[in-house]
Amino acid sequence: MEIRSQDITQTLGGCEILKGVSIDVQSKKFIGIIGPNGSGKSTFLKCLYRTARPTGGVIYFDGEAVDSLSYKESARKVAVVAQHNYYNFDFTVEQVVLMGRTPHKKLMERNYAEDYALAQKALETVGMEAMKDRNFSTLSGGEQQRVILARALTQDTQCLILDEPTNHLDIKYQLQLMSIVKKLNLTVVSAIHDLNIAAMYCDEIHVMKEGRIIKSGPPDAVLTPAFIREVYEIQAEVIKNAKSGFLHVLYQPEF
Repeated sequence: MEIRSQDITQTLGGCEILKGVSIDVQSKKFIGIIGPNGSGKSTFLKCLYRTARPTGGVIYFDGEAVDSLSYKESARKVAVVAQHNYYNFDFTVEQVVLMGRTPHKKLMERNYAEDYALAQKALETVGMEAMKDRNFSTLSGGEQQRVILARALTQDTQCLILDEPTNHLDIKYQLQLMSIVKKLNLTVVSAIHDLNIAAMYCDEIHVMKEGRIIKSGPPDAVLTPAFIREVYEIQAEVIKNAKSGFLHVLYQPEF
């Protein structure tokens, strides 16, 4: 699946949050959106997955304007893994995962064997099949995020949007979640807080600052010491691991 945004603007309470954001996301590419807090990353992603309506501009899914699609139609194209997921009721893991089938259902339509099979496959993909009968609220943060990823996979789309899904997780679960997503070979657009995570997993990075995309390209072209200093106002060294080929951003504290 391909996504294109054209001159997306968003104004909230008289404040211009997005100022003409345009990106092209090619099929099966892992795209990272980085930038300082308040730069507009999450607002932009919310416009992509339609929990926020842009003030101006157009978003296309596979060449179709998103506004021409029903919410169910767009949910059959794009699944979302957000940063926080709360449920006020006692759902089992399997029940949460089966919620991903909602865009494919009529009102009050029950789940069938195919739905349960998709949920089981998704749980196996994220390594949570042994916990399908556990209460979701009893899981750790990392386990919950894997369940939410399984729900997104059960939605059976060709695109995942990740809205800073690893910010509150231990490094083990950050790497685990991102590695699972990388292996899926889907189109992925992710807001990422950690520059090293972005360097490790992204095919292309878009940098946002003050509501605009100010630079785009592969990680090694974007994550330079000079540019990190310009965007984040910190000193950093960027090295490439000779064995893995990954970039590593080494921050230099000011003391």
